Amino acid sequence: MEPDGDLDPDTDDLPLRANTNHILVRHYVLDLTVHFNRRVISGSIVLFLEPGPGVVAGPEEDDRAGEGEVVGEGESGKSCVGSRSSHSEASLESTSDGDFTLVLDCCDLIVSKVEELDVTNVSAMSSLLEEVTGERPGVSNQSAALIQKLVSFPSSQWRQQHHLFSQCSHAPSSQDGGSLHFHTDRWSLQVRKRGVVTPQEFPQALRVCYETRPEGGSVRWTKDQDNRVCVYTAGSPINNRALFPCQEPPVAMSTWQARVRAPSECVVLMSGEDQAIPIEDGETGLSIWNYYVTMPMPASTFTLAVGHWHQAIAELPTAMERGVRGRVDCGEKAKPGAGPRAGTEAGPVSGIESSTSDGEKGPTLQTGSGDQTTRSDCYSCLEDEGHSETDCSGMVDDSISCSHGDYPCRFTTQLAWSQRVVPHRVFAPICLLQKAQMGVLTLLPRCLVAAHAILGVHPFPRLDVLIVPAGFSSLGMASPHIVFLSQSVLCAGTPGSGASGHSLCGSRLCHELAHSWFGLAIGARDWTEEWISEGFATYLEDIIWAQAQQLSPRETEEHSSLRALLRWRRLSDELQNSEEDLQILRPNMENTGQVCESGSSTVKHALNPDKTFMQVHYLKGYFLLRFLASQVEEQQFIDFFRLFVRKYHGQLILSQDFLQMLLITFPDMTRKGLTLTAVYADWLDQPGIPKWLYERSAVWSQTRLVEEVKAEVVKWILHSRSQGKSRKRKRTEPKVNYKEVTSDQLVMLLELLLEEAELSVTTLRMLERTYNLQKQDAEVRHRWCELVVKHGYSRAYGDVENFLVHEQAMGVYLYGELMVQEDPEQQALAHRCFSLVREEMDQSAHRVVAEMIL
Repeated sequence: MEPDGDLDPDTDDLPLRANTNHILVRHYVLDLTVHFNRRVISGSIVLFLEPGPGVVAGPEEDDRAGEGEVVGEGESGKSCVGSRSSHSEASLESTSDGDFTLVLDCCDLIVSKVEELDVTNVSAMSSLLEEVTGERPGVSNQSAALIQKLVSFPSSQWRQQHHLFSQCSHAPSSQDGGSLHFHTDRWSLQVRKRGVVTPQEFPQALRVCYETRPEGGSVRWTKDQDNRVCVYTAGSPINNRALFPCQEPPVAMSTWQARVRAPSECVVLMSGEDQAIPIEDGETGLSIWNYYVTMPMPASTFTLAVGHWHQAIAELPTAMERGVRGRVDCGEKAKPGAGPRAGTEAGPVSGIESSTSDGEKGPTLQTGSGDQTTRSDCYSCLEDEGHSETDCSGMVDDSISCSHGDYPCRFTTQLAWSQRVVPHRVFAPICLLQKAQMGVLTLLPRCLVAAHAILGVHPFPRLDVLIVPAGFSSLGMASPHIVFLSQSVLCAGTPGSGASGHSLCGSRLCHELAHSWFGLAIGARDWTEEWISEGFATYLEDIIWAQAQQLSPRETEEHSSLRALLRWRRLSDELQNSEEDLQILRPNMENTGQVCESGSSTVKHALNPDKTFMQVHYLKGYFLLRFLASQVEEQQFIDFFRLFVRKYHGQLILSQDFLQMLLITFPDMTRKGLTLTAVYADWLDQPGIPKWLYERSAVWSQTRLVEEVKAEVVKWILHSRSQGKSRKRKRTEPKVNYKEVTSDQLVMLLELLLEEAELSVTTLRMLERTYNLQKQDAEVRHRWCELVVKHGYSRAYGDVENFLVHEQAMGVYLYGELMVQEDPEQQALAHRCFSLVREEMDQSAHRVVAEMIL
């Protein structure tokens, strides 16, 4: 494996250039300002480094300067502004022979300065300096020794540690910092210090001053549904390297602090353990928001959203209103000893207000008390719903020990084990607040309770949920402390729809919550093994959602079988229309998890735009877990998830870690002939569909809920045939008693009708009216739009246009269906819709659709 060179522009692999085997970033301090007028984020990032055990001499293999490279040389007291050059090899060679190079993942950033910091001049470090000189008399590099002392603080001293990190981030540059050299190429930022040949000698506190580019792929500059400017990290295939220079490989687990300045009318949401309390910057009039994390995470999980969001507040029963009037909203810090908080005004929605805090304050970190106990309004209603906050600590082994590195872990605290609902908030643009309140805010507490019941302690102490702009390319994205949801999951519901009307929203919430455990608290060591995150979350979403709805075991099994059949159909269709290379769950096979000597690697197919919209890692991974569950009792399998979480939380894993523990826990599996090699061969290392799945799908197709759908489909087919081939409406329509169905059954019904070569206009009109299809959730309306396109039902072309404009996360392949029909009216519709949304579209979606219709 040799990934260090620049990739050919025609390939679709993503390089991870950071030399993490030589040196690791242990902590980031970001100081950023958001400029909406220029569509850039400017500022600095300070990296606190720890050298690895290896000694590396000589230049890195990827030192080559390339087209559009930026080269700089810092000099004491001077600002170093990079200038574009395509012929800078000589200048680098003259200073870098034999020097060690720090390589950071980076693209689309304008780096103006890289400097070494002298932390010995930070007054807050004076006592620590005395300790270091006492322990190591005559130490030659006091600054490096201080940093190593600081990064090795025990987790019990994290507050002091973060305060010192913050103070050190403002340290002056080192007197000999002028000897730092840097250059950027397409995928990396490389930094050297003249004469330094090993990671141990390299500066261990660096400040990088930079600015993002408007076209940078890590963030989206767009407008929200209220037509107000916003910016957010979009879950790009290139992750965060176009937001800040960082080490992207998952093994580079780090903590961070961030100070973000934004217009005072904006709200800044971010990965962070406390709810930030904005303070005013007296010099600029901007608001300053501070966030931090104490759990080491890959840099790719850093998430930021800045916009004119408003907080959704639940309507409270009249008896409760008097108890909550007068309290401030999401900016308030709860007083010590206060009980669960409700909201502010008795009403459905509220904006966010700035407030000051008398909590813990440091010169650069002011985020309120770390013991904040803010709760959502909905939380106080749980007890009446059978979800009271009972103490589950009796289920916990008091002697639990963690296998991860030292950090303040929630899995070791009794309070966290008994906390079934973590403090949570929901944000949205004003026009979607009511839907967010009725859907997300109502469902979220019971989904949190259900997730806790299935998987145990919540890994993160709080949660924000944001309804992101329409151009967001997926239904949801989970990050530490924050979840992005597409507006496509929101549904006001139809009269009498009950839980069915919120099925898409509830199940998607459960999917994203499952990522708190699988994807975040436990991550994949090799990014090509996406199924470890997505397959697990897809499997668990059904279990958590059934628990949240308090379904009986029989109802749970029936709904699970129906959803399995729907996913089987989707997977079968996808595998028939995709490249075999993209169907493999472990594309690196026996090389999975391996990297180059420096720690660099590539992620296969990560930049392929088609892969963005594929579901194979979700679906094939989900079916692998269903297969494994079928080998033991289902409840035993679910209980095993809790055991696995307790052992591996805070760590990175490969497929074999899960499978080996499973086979050890259930030795009967091995006695039945199930081995690691067999799972690799049948499920992970091969394209296509395993034999078990073919056989099992036949069983799912005969369950009660599916048979009900089939009976309804027969009625509709007979209705269509009774109309003949004439498109003229008959004076009388046959009276048929159509059965009420759930949203999942309705999806299945429409999919089966899509297999019919012809459906009469009268039948389509009656379908539309019978099921009130315009008011159904986005999954149902997607299938309806497919029917409309297939049968040229022009009366409902407005539904198709509405879907393509407002459900961009789901409508990409509808463009292809409109074009393939070769109907001028449908093709004109595709072009019109694309022209309406192309400016706000996700880059991958834009590219795929443009190839379809242009």
